[in-house]
Amino acid sequence: MLPQANSTATHTRSNVWLERRRHLVFAIATVLYWSTLYIYVPILSPFLNDRGLSMGWIGFILGSYGLTQVLIRFPLGIFSDVLNRRKPFLMIGMAAGLVSCALFMIPGGWEGPLAGRLMAGICAATWVPFTVLYASYYPVNETHRAMGTLSFLTVFGQLAGMSASGWIASAGGWNAAFLSGIIIASGGMLITLFVYEPKEKIGLSQSNPTMNPSANRKTILATVLRSVPLRKVALLSLLAHGILFITMFGFTPLQAVELGASEAALTGIVVAFMVPHALVSLWSGRYLAPRFGTRNVIVAGFLFAAIFTCAIPFSPNLGWLAATQILNGIAQAMYFPLLLSLAIRDFKSDERATAMGLYQSVYSIGMFLGPYIAGALNAAGGLKAGFIFGAALGVIAALLSADHTLRDK
Repeated sequence: MLPQANSTATHTRSNVWLERRRHLVFAIATVLYWSTLYIYVPILSPFLNDRGLSMGWIGFILGSYGLTQVLIRFPLGIFSDVLNRRKPFLMIGMAAGLVSCALFMIPGGWEGPLAGRLMAGICAATWVPFTVLYASYYPVNETHRAMGTLSFLTVFGQLAGMSASGWIASAGGWNAAFLSGIIIASGGMLITLFVYEPKEKIGLSQSNPTMNPSANRKTILATVLRSVPLRKVALLSLLAHGILFITMFGFTPLQAVELGASEAALTGIVVAFMVPHALVSLWSGRYLAPRFGTRNVIVAGFLFAAIFTCAIPFSPNLGWLAATQILNGIAQAMYFPLLLSLAIRDFKSDERATAMGLYQSVYSIGMFLGPYIAGALNAAGGLKAGFIFGAALGVIAALLSADHTLRDK
């Protein structure tokens, strides 16, 4: 019996090591993916301003990142479910991120940056299969945990890219940041070759094995489109992304520059937002929601985000601005992982990419309209107008969050 026991223990240790290796490879790929997309975000609005573009144009280019995602994410999710594959889309996303950074380096006015931002949206659209693939690494009843971990990795990758952005631009100019993105994306393409994709049957046969594939696909699509909870969660995420892309991923860096921040000083503002954002993203699904309730955490997060977004344009110096970023980073991290997990909580594995595609397509509208409308308001009333608009989105989202749909099951 003893040799058999030793064999079992060895097999168990081997499985644990293999599982950890798979998670580690996926984590590295995720960090590189988001670093590629965000290596230039803190310098983007100052970069566009330096090219002589108006506030309206800056807002449009910032928001165009979401425009392509609105068009692509949902059909991409459906296509991923049809193929029963996730990994190839990860590789396509890395390639699109590389091309995006290269387009920003084209000299001239708005053409290169607009093309680069649109291509970045294509890269970001592949986040649909990313999330579904990582969820498959966990049991169905641990979706909150999976999405919390993935949100942490997302923010960590964004932080890594954004923290380096200001220093790189300060040392080597604007194009140095874009060149760094090309290098990171190249590494990401290599790592995705080693990402593990489960061989389990996650496709059409699960919903109804007796139905032909075309009819089954229509059934899944109808199920997703009819889901009232998914529509509500997607609307909340639309508002949430509107706030995010008005603030840290939009006009907060420009507010910092107006207060005298150099390219390198922008790193401090980024870190002030992203570090607490990363930590609370990891905790919200594991600790906050189980203790206080999912709905309560989401409502509180939106209210706090509204308050601290409104405070941004009233900051008298960079120190006060950094304080608003710390608190806003915490507030926004309270709801993002929870909304992400709620989006796929009630769906079977063969429906999840379709559901996630719809969810992400809807919230991409917020990525586009948030900074676009804020840019127009900024053109008329200065940066203060755009941030107040972002705060209003937070209040609206908090009111909509008081819904039984968000209760824990």
